[in-house]
Amino acid sequence: MTTMPDPILNEPSSASSVGGERPFGAHLSMRWWVPLVLTIVVVAAIYGLQLILGGIAALVEFGLLGKDPDDASLTPLTFLAINLATILVAPLALLVLAKAGRVPWRSALSAGRAFQWRRLGMYVGLFAVLMVLANAAVQLINPSPLSLFSVSGTTIGLLVVLALTTPLQAAAEEVAFRGVLTASYASWIRASRPALIVGIFGSSVLFAVVHTSLDPWMILNYLGLGASTAVMALLSRGLEASIAFHVMNNVFAYGIGALFAEGGGIGQDRSAGAGGPYMLVFLLAEVIAIVTVWQVERRRRRHQH
Repeated sequence: MTTMPDPILNEPSSASSVGGERPFGAHLSMRWWVPLVLTIVVVAAIYGLQLILGGIAALVEFGLLGKDPDDASLTPLTFLAINLATILVAPLALLVLAKAGRVPWRSALSAGRAFQWRRLGMYVGLFAVLMVLANAAVQLINPSPLSLFSVSGTTIGLLVVLALTTPLQAAAEEVAFRGVLTASYASWIRASRPALIVGIFGSSVLFAVVHTSLDPWMILNYLGLGASTAVMALLSRGLEASIAFHVMNNVFAYGIGALFAEGGGIGQDRSAGAGGPYMLVFLLAEVIAIVTVWQVERRRRRHQH
């Protein structure tokens, strides 16, 4: 009796720079030092570009607009600067992957199939509903005082920047961390299953580290977001689901932050004590998202066969 190969965790039939049968996240083969170079490039670009663009925004706000130097909240200009800095990391990471890793840059977006915009749109719709429910649950558990709700010119500016750049910012993080770094770390291991563990663990830890939070609940949230979106990419053999979830997560987080900021900038408190057990709701949402992707992709494979 013969058994069908696992469509997700299948081993490669031959060694190549892009393993056509290996699961997404463990599908690239490259020289051992390339993941180290990619890590340095991504981390340096994140901090360097935010320092440069954020510094320019700060000079404008403090020098020309009279913003209080002790005010660390995100105004429309600083929000734009940080988002643009993150967006620029993705093409840089893809360029280094293609040149140093000698693999097509599109291989960071999907494996064994083309990247599909329709699939991305479908997942955006599903996860928009999920994020509405998750944030409603958080408001019941840990409500934001209605007195904080206000719509000012700053609020409108923040929402405009949110709509225009936050989807690209979230997508850029998925490309850099789940598309490039997960697969690069996994390339150190030949067998698919341990390779995926190494890749997902390494990229998720780095993702949490670069968000520089000292709060254990926030750190857990960043680890959960990184690992869950990596699993979504694994299940769907591409980044559409992970991008969709990350986009909806950030859009709702920053949107609510802007609306409940008393008309000022979005708060950025990541110190110890800033988070709380209510953030477990988002971990539950990530589990539900993984199950959703698993069911959708299983149904898709059945229809294909």
